[in-house]
Amino acid sequence: MLKELPLVIDPHVHFRVPGGEHKEDWITASRAALAGGVGLVFDMPNTSPSTDSQERLTEKKQLIDKQIAESGYPLQYKLYFGATADNCEEIKKLQPTEVAGVKLFMGSSTGDLLVDKDEDIAKVFQAAKEADLVVAIHAEDEEMIKEAAGRFKDENKFSVHSQVRNKEAAAKAVERAINLSREVGNRLYICHVSSKLELDLIREAKKEGLPVYAEVCTHHLFFTTADYERLKGKVRMNPPVRDQEDIDALWQGISDGIVDTLGTDHAPHTLEEKNQNVWNTPSGVPGIETLLPLMLNSVNQGKVSLEKLADLMHNNVVKIFGLEPPSGKTIVDMDLAKEVRDEDLQTKCGWSPYAGMKLKGWPVKVELDGKEYNCE
Repeated sequence: MLKELPLVIDPHVHFRVPGGEHKEDWITASRAALAGGVGLVFDMPNTSPSTDSQERLTEKKQLIDKQIAESGYPLQYKLYFGATADNCEEIKKLQPTEVAGVKLFMGSSTGDLLVDKDEDIAKVFQAAKEADLVVAIHAEDEEMIKEAAGRFKDENKFSVHSQVRNKEAAAKAVERAINLSREVGNRLYICHVSSKLELDLIREAKKEGLPVYAEVCTHHLFFTTADYERLKGKVRMNPPVRDQEDIDALWQGISDGIVDTLGTDHAPHTLEEKNQNVWNTPSGVPGIETLLPLMLNSVNQGKVSLEKLADLMHNNVVKIFGLEPPSGKTIVDMDLAKEVRDEDLQTKCGWSPYAGMKLKGWPVKVELDGKEYNCE
């Protein structure tokens, strides 16, 4: 049975250009996006070098445009601008049409972008407010992570990652960000919400009427700490996988409307990089090809409606980020059943933590610019 969705948007990807092209580029990533039924992506700034100046933003767009043209699929995109402690004047000069928003890392992750002091965070919030830009935050408390890393430094099981970057560290950062945003009055988009603690804080902020929005990524809906035993580094990401009670809370948040958007945090690494020990394995997993199939399978299971998916994957993104509604649509076959297989993937890294899962409901076509593109 074929159904239409508005053009699927993934508001959180890392396509690794510039600097990480051995993991992914916009040729392979565009083809992966098509395979996943995605027509518009927001790419993050923690590349090498970081996208934290007008000059680097322009250079990155030139690289991307060339690679998209080569891919054969006219994937639409917006870029995030990376916040630092000293580039607020650059942020103020940005136009809302130039970028998706400003990305701020409260806790260190891949790359060298980090703004962890409250006074610096508030300055970024103020600069973004003046430019009428959303601030998307990676909310993990840097001090708590460093302290826990010291305590657990002799552990060698992959599950230690969820203890070092624990849910309390995420909740503390979310609380700090909401408090600062309340003072400044900026729009706040909280990336990859992973736990009940974070979601409860966001729920209260929404009750208060604050412009605070929550994104959830698919890996936090489908994996728990129990999966470290089987998948090891393949399920290591920041923030980490949590417990079943957190998964249940995130699904409830989707049902209640507390969760605003779904993203993938598509962040590929090679298998060689992922097959290191827990302390050397980089964080991040690919996901753009499985976002829609996972959620369509959930529709078939009665966990979520197609109408809700249209909000989470298109309508809410357009509203939050003040986009001109992108033209196009994604056509899905609710009866198509397939297994996720590494050998079928378009992403350059060539693997998925969801490999082996049998999913019912897959994208079959994307309509963009008046043309149809087959997802297979």
